[in-house]
Amino acid sequence: MPKQEGQKSKLLALLRIFETQTDENHLLNVPQLVGLLEQQGILCERKSVYSDIDALNALGYDIQLRRGRGGGYFLASRTFDLAELKLLVDAVQASRVVSSATSRRLIRKLEKLCSNYEGSQLQRQVYVDGRPKTDSKSLLYSIDALHEAINTGRMVEFHYKKVGRPEKRVISPWQMAWENGCYYLIAYQDEKEPVGIRHYRVDRMSGVRVLELPRRGRDLPAYLRKHFSMYGGPERRVTLRCTADLESAMRERFGASPTFLPEEDERFHFDVPICVSEPFYGWVAGFGGKVEVLAPEDVRTGMRALAEQLAEEHR
Repeated sequence: MPKQEGQKSKLLALLRIFETQTDENHLLNVPQLVGLLEQQGILCERKSVYSDIDALNALGYDIQLRRGRGGGYFLASRTFDLAELKLLVDAVQASRVVSSATSRRLIRKLEKLCSNYEGSQLQRQVYVDGRPKTDSKSLLYSIDALHEAINTGRMVEFHYKKVGRPEKRVISPWQMAWENGCYYLIAYQDEKEPVGIRHYRVDRMSGVRVLELPRRGRDLPAYLRKHFSMYGGPERRVTLRCTADLESAMRERFGASPTFLPEEDERFHFDVPICVSEPFYGWVAGFGGKVEVLAPEDVRTGMRALAEQLAEEHR
């Protein structure tokens, strides 16, 4: 083997040793590094390992030396630290739209981003509120195709299973949303009546195909603010009255467009377009009386009916 080629393979082998077998709690001294290289058929002198470590540091790898008894070299920083990887593992395991098989595959890949010792700590189990994970094997590919269509402004075709046999749909995708542990596609459809905006559960799609046709409709930056938990409903102009301490919460939910009008009792009210649904009523009730529906009268009546129903059921 030419000297230059052998030196490159040695450097890569040494880097892999640092990545897999060292961390701040597991150090390797130079004799140990030489021995591990020899196990891979790479013979070298101790002094060459020092120059290799300097070369790796020059390439941007943070290999540090801890002196003293039991000291040695270790890879001190990585793309993700262990706490960040644990967070990602928890998110993968907790997601019910990622199948068990896909979860295991993703976690195995995440394990390669830390040492072997830290990787064993990533085998965590997260309780997911008693809900089963999806058995969809094509979900990741569907999400990827939908993002491609959104980014390139093209229509998509897919089969959608809601009740009974899957139906073929051709729509214009505009935005992906994450709600209650599920991916939703917000899209414009004019293939059949009624024409307008629709929500689609991505895990119910199959055979997603990006078409060459330019998408139709228009961008909907305020659309999500009108909906609650991806439920549709008739759009109404609703007047809400809130206590003063909820101003930041209302801004976070509805953005800067509503005009907040102060009242004498340290409350304020504002008008906002809402797709009225049961989740909207539940959202109002969740503030424990700090939010009141003032108008229109039918929405106020709906809120009162829900309150009366809950009161009756909890006598």
